[in-house]
Amino acid sequence: MPLYNITLKAGAPVEALDKARETAKEKGGIIRHEYSIIKGFTVEFPDDTVQIFESTEHVHVEQDGAMNTK
Repeated sequence: MPLYNITLKAGAPVEALDKARETAKEKGGIIRHEYSIIKGFTVEFPDDTVQIFESTEHVHVEQDGAMNTK
């Protein structure tokens, strides 16, 4: 299963992150990392299920991947 970074959008209530975390677990996701500096987490999630987050107003979804600074 691919990894996705789930973070709160600017101005979103902190409770929205708790709800996203609960939803991820309910839908079969496995939380792999909790961020402390930014409000978010990384979840291992089936491709066909991640759309439930892409339509929410309070969280941003981005597939995790390697960064290149060149």
